[in-house]
Amino acid sequence: MKPSNHVYLKTKDFLVSGEEFLLVSNTKIDFLETMPKPKPEDLPTYYISDAYISHSDKKKDLIDKVYHIVKRVALKQKVSLIIKENNGVGKLLDIGSGTGEFLLTAKQKKWEVHGVEPNEGARKLSEKKGITVLKELHQVTQNNFDVITLWHVLEHVPNLETYILQISKLLKPTGTLIVALPNFKSWDAKHYQKFWAAYDVPRHLWHFSKTAIQTLFSEHPFHLVKIKPMLFDAFYVSLLSEKYKTGKNNWAKAIFFGICSNVSGIFTKEFSSHIYVLKKE
Repeated sequence: MKPSNHVYLKTKDFLVSGEEFLLVSNTKIDFLETMPKPKPEDLPTYYISDAYISHSDKKKDLIDKVYHIVKRVALKQKVSLIIKENNGVGKLLDIGSGTGEFLLTAKQKKWEVHGVEPNEGARKLSEKKGITVLKELHQVTQNNFDVITLWHVLEHVPNLETYILQISKLLKPTGTLIVALPNFKSWDAKHYQKFWAAYDVPRHLWHFSKTAIQTLFSEHPFHLVKIKPMLFDAFYVSLLSEKYKTGKNNWAKAIFFGICSNVSGIFTKEFSSHIYVLKKE
């Protein structure tokens, strides 16, 4: 994928390194690319932070506690979604499974669960819950999954098209792929600009639009069945964005701007994050 020369935005890594990065617009696919991309061997260093909450079960401060309360609600909604799209329980692969909470919730609903998680600390927390997962996608030897999920994972993948092809081979011919991603065309992204927390450079290598997902997956081949909003994300992302912008946790502004983003999304259909439900053709 050769990007265009249009620089969409300059931002920086607010979480770990403080380094500056460019978001370059790829007009062919309608998404943004983080430039320069770190070398694959250097990427893990950008995840070394106690504040990187998806690799941790910590509940030290109020933000952590609120995150985990909302997460419990979201987990039930996610499991309900995969049951609905699969017409019952089945065989599940969660890629980027983190500390195993989603897989544990699905297992309690009688799913056969499998996972992939590169981060060693997160894998160990998963194992303590009785959920053993693999480190890399290429280690998955089965190719008959009813459902494959990527909850805010695809934006982290260095070799995007190769990865999508691998996923396609692991899914049943009648299987369902569910992908959750931030949306750089949302109201909160436009409001916060370079401070928008969901850019999360350089951990997020790609920044997707709805058009980009349809284009990328149609080549492999997948059919985009539906798009669902992730309403909670607008509030959490706004809270982090406020902190990046002002250095403070401004809950009132985060709630207000989260509401603004969701209300805007009702009319524009561009929410802070989307869930994409895709079926193999």
